[in-house]
Amino acid sequence: MANIDFGGVTEEVITSEEFSLDKARDVLKNETVAVLGYGVQGPGQALNMKDNGINVIVGQREGGESWNRAVADGFVPGETLFPIEEAAKKGTLIQFLLSDAGQVATWPKIKECLNKGDALYFSHGFGVVYKDQTGIIPPENVDVILVAPKGSGRTVRTNFLAGSGINSSFAVHQDFTGRAKERTLATGIAIGSGYLFSTTFEKEVYSDLTGERGVLMGCLAGVMEAQYNVLRKHGHSPSEAFNETVEELTQSLIRLVAENGMDWMFGNCSTTAQRGALDWSPKFRDAVVPVFDDLYESVLSGKETKRVLDVNSAPDYREKLQAELDIIKNSEMWKAGAAVRALRPENR
Repeated sequence: MANIDFGGVTEEVITSEEFSLDKARDVLKNETVAVLGYGVQGPGQALNMKDNGINVIVGQREGGESWNRAVADGFVPGETLFPIEEAAKKGTLIQFLLSDAGQVATWPKIKECLNKGDALYFSHGFGVVYKDQTGIIPPENVDVILVAPKGSGRTVRTNFLAGSGINSSFAVHQDFTGRAKERTLATGIAIGSGYLFSTTFEKEVYSDLTGERGVLMGCLAGVMEAQYNVLRKHGHSPSEAFNETVEELTQSLIRLVAENGMDWMFGNCSTTAQRGALDWSPKFRDAVVPVFDDLYESVLSGKETKRVLDVNSAPDYREKLQAELDIIKNSEMWKAGAAVRALRPENR
């Protein structure tokens, strides 16, 4: 376990060098890892574990798009691919990777499939933390653990294939067997984590819900749209507005931030850009603090999770979601984006 200084705060971090893949294989050698759900996180985690020599089976509703995807990825019906409940019964470490609403709907049946000493694994603290809304209260005779990759399921897989791995958070909510932590760390390494950061189920879900609605997705989308609209209002062309709002960020600047930090990005831009960014950054920070305060309180109170469960449990959820996504796709801003992307050398 490495002690790493994060801006003056020392934290303990598990590295893949310390907890090696061979050690993970040894910890999991007698486990059958049942990945329930082959939608967002399921494919990346299942395929990475499979490639790492872990005994993996997949549980998914038969006949649908995700079932067919699992077959295409090499999982064999009746051998390594089963209906959800059957996979849950066969597994000793059950990865509950259905959507949050899907977990609520299936939990009563999944709970009955758990055996004494099993490990119930999550990649999100949602179901357990907001148990008053979800009804997900694990039995006392199982381990309850979490590994939350800091990226989409697609990135979990692509980073693994590229040899870079992905950072993940881990937590132990309930240790029945006395082996919960080593099972957690072993699974975290097996799914392709390079580093594992300690957290709790509560802290993971509070930070995750805030981040998704904030900087990572909601705030980013809203701020982009606002700047694009202001530029268009003042007579700038769609291509110019898009390039100055999205293209330069995604194709250049954010890569510099990822490489070596915000100051590095500033330092690699013109002095005019530096001065403007340094002057205006505090103004944007102060302007959005009240929004983030409201957001965090909404997460903490359970309003956000109630909204998710109410909307995502509706029978016409997917149709309404697609309609919302189509509005974005068909907006001038993102049509301009499609045209700009088509001009990139790699897309020609």
